[in-house]
Amino acid sequence: MSASDTRKQILETIDRLLADVPAFRRLRLVLQVTLRARGGDAPIWRVELPARKVVREPAPDARLYVELAREEFNRLAGAGFHDWAESFQRGRVRVTGDLAVVRLLGEVARRALARAPAGRTSRAGAG
Repeated sequence: MSASDTRKQILETIDRLLADVPAFRRLRLVLQVTLRARGGDAPIWRVELPARKVVREPAPDARLYVELAREEFNRLAGAGFHDWAESFQRGRVRVTGDLAVVRLLGEVARRALARAPAGRTSRAGAG
């Protein structure tokens, strides 16, 4: 998959997550997203919110680090928030970084999950 295709997938994922959890729209945050691939390759992406700027480069100023297998990202790309939360709970998506930011996002996520029925924010296939 080309870098431009991956960039498009990341943007689609951001749009879907922001639609599912409107509170995330207020985020002013830089993330570093690492997509581990078979064979040891692990492209790193810098994601700026709320600008939705996505560039294939490290993010030394990131406050949040998201790491997952490329295969898992392909499954989740454009998926609903419940699917992402389930993958996080199963250890397929790893989120680290500034503890205050991680806690804040965790609290927002818990509230979003409590409000929405599981079927409403789910799109990814079973995995």
